[in-house]
Amino acid sequence: MTNKQGRVRPVSRRSVLCGAAAGAAGLIVAPAELEAAPKKTQQQVAYQATPKGSQRCDNCGLFIKPNRCKSVTGTVAAQGWCKIWTD
Repeated sequence: MTNKQGRVRPVSRRSVLCGAAAGAAGLIVAPAELEAAPKKTQQQVAYQATPKGSQRCDNCGLFIKPNRCKSVTGTVAAQGWCKIWTD
């Protein structure tokens, strides 16, 4: 920053700390926003109650035992599958 005479003003410790705190607050809020993402319907993800090869709900990274999914609404079968399967 410069003053009216065109000289560079030193940055205060307070402004640096306030800026850092504002940035950190954004990082704290971000994960909560991700969790609030709406789930997709079973129709939207082409859910089926049978596996697709070795891909099954119970070996998917989104599966919540015994019969839920982090990204899909409703009950899902452990041996089911959908197009958002991930390992």
